[in-house]
Amino acid sequence: MMVIGMQRHLRLTKRDDFNKVYRFGKSVANQQFVIYCFGQEKIEQFRMGVSVSKKIGNAVVRNRLRRLIKEVVRLHQTQVVSHIDFIVIARKPVLQLVDYDQFEKSLLHLMRKAKLFEKNTI
Repeated sequence: MMVIGMQRHLRLTKRDDFNKVYRFGKSVANQQFVIYCFGQEKIEQFRMGVSVSKKIGNAVVRNRLRRLIKEVVRLHQTQVVSHIDFIVIARKPVLQLVDYDQFEKSLLHLMRKAKLFEKNTI
């Protein structure tokens, strides 16, 4: 069985890219997540970065949260606007979300608030 993850070209990986989004981007937040967004005309699709602090838990917990965030975005990637870089930061209260549906609902709510979805979707 092959697991299809987040495509490589849709990932923010370089420190400079992260710093640019943090410095010049706009942020929106709810209790569980913070999203920083920054428009990039030179890229075709969106690129996403994920940040989970060591304060949240050990490596197992952090990696699980990272995978969940990427999965939610992957499932809705066709509706995400083009030409934008964004970073999703998990906050400590994310650990209180007991099931995937709550997790997804919270993240999608914040992505809508950040205007990351095309008009007429979700």
